[in-house]
Amino acid sequence: MGYRTLLRDHRGLLSIAFLALFSSSLGQSYFVGLFQAPISERLALSAGQFGTAYSLVTLIAGFAMLRLGPSIDWISPRRFALTVLAALLLGVLLLTLSPWWGIGLLGLGLVRLCGQGMMSHLGNTLAGREFTTMRGRALGLAGMGIMLGETLLPPVIAALLVWLGWRELWWLFCLLLAGLWMPLLWRGNWPQAPGKRPDRTRRHDGPRPFRERRFWQLLPLLMILPVTMTGLFIYQARMTEDLNSSLAIYALALTGMGIAKLPGALLGGRWVDRLGPARMARLYLLPYVVALLIAILHGGNAGVWALMVGGGLAMGAQESIATSLLVRVWGADHLGTLRATLTACMVFSTGIAPAILGVALDLGASFTQVLIGMLILLVGGWAIAQPVLATPEARGS
Repeated sequence: MGYRTLLRDHRGLLSIAFLALFSSSLGQSYFVGLFQAPISERLALSAGQFGTAYSLVTLIAGFAMLRLGPSIDWISPRRFALTVLAALLLGVLLLTLSPWWGIGLLGLGLVRLCGQGMMSHLGNTLAGREFTTMRGRALGLAGMGIMLGETLLPPVIAALLVWLGWRELWWLFCLLLAGLWMPLLWRGNWPQAPGKRPDRTRRHDGPRPFRERRFWQLLPLLMILPVTMTGLFIYQARMTEDLNSSLAIYALALTGMGIAKLPGALLGGRWVDRLGPARMARLYLLPYVVALLIAILHGGNAGVWALMVGGGLAMGAQESIATSLLVRVWGADHLGTLRATLTACMVFSTGIAPAILGVALDLGASFTQVLIGMLILLVGGWAIAQPVLATPEARGS
């Protein structure tokens, strides 16, 4: 079954998953970063203080994901979406209206938790749990919601800032999201709650990812891409300088990354369904490996373009592969718990990794040496995951 048939037969559910992932844009780092200066001024924080506060609320959001994310395994998805949307809008109001920095940071934490965290968790869990034979394609289509936000919102915001203030832009985007969500919340084709709330007095019978060796073996493979790409985004100025490129080239390459995610998602979703997630997990990082080698050996504008485009291809495919792999190994009944744990780990690592990378650069490491370290970590994570990818559960045999 192709994408056209999938859209025709499951348009309602795919619309919910797609909109959830598009809504996650409000809490993504690239979106918040566009308003870093006015938010810092509003909260009376220096750039360094804002960075520290941002990392702190991000880590707290990661811990909250561990606690709240698994509830999608027993709460009605419609109720889950309504609660997350209300908390997200509340966070925006606190961030934009509060005269006190503490309340403003609480709002920023809610935006990060409910945007990047819970909205993306909702979209990927629904697509991964409700589809079986077409899971990879469904995840690929839903993931285009994030790509649309990354490609469309930065230039639109830059244009609107000519006429509107930063707070008005946040309110305008919230009104847009509310207008898109209302018809789906009212008349959408929502699935039923997948299970019952677990009885805390009984022995836990679901997966406990942190207590399973298989989860820890897969974790480095699934985290290496978001961790290293975050480092490239944060230290873009140092990267372009050391590679003898420019920020103008980086800006163009960033657009290329957004475009590259589209074939990555569509082809990745199709190949996951055909080849299986275990085989794709072995292969999908190859474009990024080639990109790292080009950047290390050649550098220049070609190196920057390779990193963005190769990273975009791999990032587009990763969500289909990761979610399908979790379902294949542990089943779909507890996908919310598994995805919440994985998302929290990614939040933790992407919050800590820039600090570690910054220390390495401060100690005198060149960015080429940093890229070599990234390549070594990638190969190591790939090797650690091989025993799990070779199991009958992962291969589906």
